[in-house]
Amino acid sequence: MASRASQRPVAAPAYRIQRTQSPLRFFASCPRGLEPILAAELSSFGAGEVKEVDAGVGFSGDWRLCYRANLESRVASRILWQLGEWSYGREEDIYQRAAALPWSELFDPRLTIRVKVSAIGSPLRSLDFITLRIKDAVCDRFRADTGARPDVDTTEPDVRIHAFFESARFALYLDTSGEALFKRGWRQTQGDAPLRENLAAGIVALTGWRPGVPLLDPMCGSGTLLVEAAMMALGMPPGGSRSFGFQALRSFDARLWESLRVQTRRQGSVPALPIFGADLYGEQLKLARANLAAAGLQEAVSLKQANVLELPAPAKSGIIVTNPPYGVRLGDQQELATFYPKLGDALKAKYAGWSAWIFTGDLRLPKLIGLKPSRRIPLYNGALECRLYGFEIVAGSMRRRPSEESGLSSEKQGRG
Repeated sequence: MASRASQRPVAAPAYRIQRTQSPLRFFASCPRGLEPILAAELSSFGAGEVKEVDAGVGFSGDWRLCYRANLESRVASRILWQLGEWSYGREEDIYQRAAALPWSELFDPRLTIRVKVSAIGSPLRSLDFITLRIKDAVCDRFRADTGARPDVDTTEPDVRIHAFFESARFALYLDTSGEALFKRGWRQTQGDAPLRENLAAGIVALTGWRPGVPLLDPMCGSGTLLVEAAMMALGMPPGGSRSFGFQALRSFDARLWESLRVQTRRQGSVPALPIFGADLYGEQLKLARANLAAAGLQEAVSLKQANVLELPAPAKSGIIVTNPPYGVRLGDQQELATFYPKLGDALKAKYAGWSAWIFTGDLRLPKLIGLKPSRRIPLYNGALECRLYGFEIVAGSMRRRPSEESGLSSEKQGRG
């Protein structure tokens, strides 16, 4: 069936898209709260005009930078290439702007597409309708220029087109990442409510941990924090085992891409690292071992089955980073209210001289754990507001709490 606008003349190109010269404009999205980490990361890659906004960072650069950001960024969710930005007053303005772009210069019409629209403060009545109109504009322009049009695939498209609307302006982007960047390619299996990989990497970075410093996740679940820390320690690019959306674009430079991959490819065997994980449940440790093996890190991380309340410190000092259970997932508020004080006492008894960083959506934790946080960093796990609490552990009194009399099996610990 012909699209709604297929009988209308398609507007002539308003301008030529800058495809090869720099600076190109990009936007990197990320979990909310990780914008400073992402901005520093992109700056280290050589990005220009770096600007933090909510849930992402705008920047400029060339295709080499784009490829590198996709390959090496540990906290970005997607890298979007901005095709243009315009003012709009009505829905027809959006169709005309989208139809003016020379889409056939960007990718082949035999590829499938998906259009995604998001908005903040926009007067548009229906994002679904605008999504359809942008799709129509792309297909109509292809048909006018080539006689062919791309098909739509909403699940696994070859090319992803993003549109973002504010009150009076909108921008169109091509997604250079394809699948979200937290999908590294190593995850074989996962436990309940796993952390996304880029959020886990951001959490590790926020602790201030550096390779060579002992790191422990005593409730490691499927091992996401451990895998991300080990990859950091070894300098392994998080995107080294996957493909990307930019490979489907006409501007793709295969030689440049291969040179970047060669530069970041790890040589030699993987050494044992002072990175340690534990979990109460053997099934959780099986998941962690499978994921470590898929990432080629089975020899790098030490795992053991243990109760966090009884686990001895693997070194005199170091950093604990963990994502313990919280009520949103387990639904047993009383059990957790009993567990947190015992966890605080165990940390004071066994980990004096360590720093402990606990990521949780349970904002009762600082009060219940009996430790004073040195840092409280707001983060979001999807739409769920969370906190990363930092504690400097010193030996303290082991006062009895009334909640301890009821006992706790310390069940349901592993989440990673």
